[in-house]
Amino acid sequence: MSRVLIGCETSGVVRRAFAAMGHDVWSCDLLPAEDRSNRHITGDIRDILNDGWDMLAVMHPPCTRLCNSGVRWLHTPPPGKTADQMQAELAEGAALFSACWNAPIERVAVENPVMHRYAKALIENFRPATQTVQPWWFGEPSFKATGLYLRGLPPLMPTNRLTPPRPGTQDHKAWSAIHRAPPGPNRWAIRSRTFQGIADAMASQWSTAIARATGEAA
Repeated sequence: MSRVLIGCETSGVVRRAFAAMGHDVWSCDLLPAEDRSNRHITGDIRDILNDGWDMLAVMHPPCTRLCNSGVRWLHTPPPGKTADQMQAELAEGAALFSACWNAPIERVAVENPVMHRYAKALIENFRPATQTVQPWWFGEPSFKATGLYLRGLPPLMPTNRLTPPRPGTQDHKAWSAIHRAPPGPNRWAIRSRTFQGIADAMASQWSTAIARATGEAA
């Protein structure tokens, strides 16, 4: 039985998908698990990276200051923030990404949007994302480009590729619900939740990769 750590996840979607494949899987986040699972560790993932995991998947590391879409705030801070605070948040986000990416674990996947050059310069052993996936590759009628930084794991293969609707149609608007989510205290949770189709593909395909590497039955 392989030991799998799902980092920065409160929903439990990816944890449950790997559990269904028979792994000894735990999730970890600063917040408690939504499903109140006893297989969730509330705390800083960096404290447990050395605990003998066979695979690490970090689903939603804090990326606000790393992603290219928010680079403007480093030059002109948003209301209520200072330039020093922006730089501190950038450094903390890069440090967390670096710790996970360079963890002493053979198989690592870290999810993150497209990064700006300042973030890349701060991340130890940075290399570009292995692939960018979309939920509609896995049977989910939605748009959400997600970069996957992979080490020791194969790129995900589409399992149920849908045909995206034409721009300007009602269906296209519905597929864009995540990007159109209004500002509010729950926006981060909506945008960070992993689609079930992607979680299932990760669990199935990466379980096979783990089994091949460790000699376990798939």
